[in-house]
Amino acid sequence: MSDWFSSWFDSPYYHLLYQHRDEQEAERFIKALTTHLKLPTGSLLADIPCGKGRHSIYLHALGYQVTGMDLAPESIAEAQKRSATGLHFEVGDMRSIRFKESFDAVLNLFTSFGYFDSEEENKNSLGQLVQAIKPGGFFVMDFMNVRRVLASLVPKEEKELSGVHFSITRMVENGVLVKRIQIQDQDKTFHFQERVKVLFDHELEQYLRDFGCTVQACFGSYTLEAYDKDLSPRCIFIARKS
Repeated sequence: MSDWFSSWFDSPYYHLLYQHRDEQEAERFIKALTTHLKLPTGSLLADIPCGKGRHSIYLHALGYQVTGMDLAPESIAEAQKRSATGLHFEVGDMRSIRFKESFDAVLNLFTSFGYFDSEEENKNSLGQLVQAIKPGGFFVMDFMNVRRVLASLVPKEEKELSGVHFSITRMVENGVLVKRIQIQDQDKTFHFQERVKVLFDHELEQYLRDFGCTVQACFGSYTLEAYDKDLSPRCIFIARKS
């Protein structure tokens, strides 16, 4: 089911389920990240995929020129309401990026890698992201910390949000973390999935090396705390393209 993300990320239920990911959290993360990177204002940045643009919008507010790209037309339509000079949003697939050595930094945030069924597609998507970076530019990959996720995996969960009932099951199948989501909205039932390849920190780092990136730092949270392989909620790589 290689296209699960096309329908799920373009669904209003996706945004309802993840509504706790708010703009204030994004602002704190982006402020910490840009302070660490020390990129001068006016630098060209890309946020791929960008969702509704919460990170892109704050990057632009800090003085950067930002391009946000996402596969979901509904998300991009919402993001485009905030477009401005130096802040551009477009629909696009990270497996086929039109940019070549265009950005001082590319950000791939909120576990937006490892979505595809084949190793070839996953590696191609990373190669596409890296080729969009100028030589010497930065790549930021924010992935889940797989060790902690697997250690604390909740197999079944029920949630009620704004009158919509979510029944969620989680499991690992053939090296893929699968989240199945059944939604009951009044008399209508919907089914969605999330599928993310189980990738440990050392595997992600090797992927980055394979595409000519050197990891300069790894953080474990959106406040850029030191990475702990067992306890950190996130695995945030800061890498530099050779």
